[in-house]
Amino acid sequence: MSKSFQEKFQKRRVLTGYFSVVVSISLVLFFVGVLGLFLLNTRKVASYFKEQIVMTVYLKDSAKDIEITQLQKKIQLDPATKSVNYISKEEAAAQYARDIGEDFLEFLGYNPLLNAVDVYFNAAYVNTLSLTQTQRELETADFVDEVVFDQPLVTLLDENILRISYILMITTLLFIGIALLLINSSIRLSIYSKRFIIKTMQLVGATKSFIRRPFIWTHLRLGIMSSLIALIGLSLVFVKINQRFPELKMLDQPLELGIVFGGVLVLGIGITGISTFFATQRYLNLKSDAIY
Repeated sequence: MSKSFQEKFQKRRVLTGYFSVVVSISLVLFFVGVLGLFLLNTRKVASYFKEQIVMTVYLKDSAKDIEITQLQKKIQLDPATKSVNYISKEEAAAQYARDIGEDFLEFLGYNPLLNAVDVYFNAAYVNTLSLTQTQRELETADFVDEVVFDQPLVTLLDENILRISYILMITTLLFIGIALLLINSSIRLSIYSKRFIIKTMQLVGATKSFIRRPFIWTHLRLGIMSSLIALIGLSLVFVKINQRFPELKMLDQPLELGIVFGGVLVLGIGITGISTFFATQRYLNLKSDAIY
């Protein structure tokens, strides 16, 4: 009876140890995967925000329809241009009235706004130098009243994107280092609880490779299980992000997703295998009285 109870207790203890290893490895791999996702998609996120920058070309009231059409075609043919949107003074007045909550045309008696063309650019061309050059070229037309864009915002966006990229890269590398230490510690604790079994097998004549093999295979399976759990969690995060920000199209990037998923799987299996090898080797090299 006592022997049966002892066996059940020992089995429960082993399962609890394995469970804690799987949970700790899964959490670490999940957060590494999330950081890797953001790191690989930094450029895409930056491109999305850059392509929201608008340059507005205000047209004089004397501008003819043919001149406006030619200007739109000229802008559209520029490789830097992503899209062009013409906004009449009537549309602008209606939008402004909605924004302020009252009809200012009744108060003024006339429409002071101008017809305008909103120009959105491809992300690669959204920088102060390129936009300033485009601004000067558009201002040379006689029927153009003014060309404006938010230059301070463009400068701030460039600086912050570069800063965030470096911070994410350093954070990811730091977190991978922490992941290595945490996973290694979890496995070392798991092997430590079996140090007497290792030494007993060694004393009865088992070779080191024979003793190591079952431990490595067991922890490799735990590593695979942990990686799969982390990948399931990452998949849910990807789907959620894609639902909240469909314009980023994060699920339409097989290469980036493959790198993140593959990295998590390799990291989970690789660390567990290597850590188990060195942890068992440590106790195999210890003298019998040193394991106490």
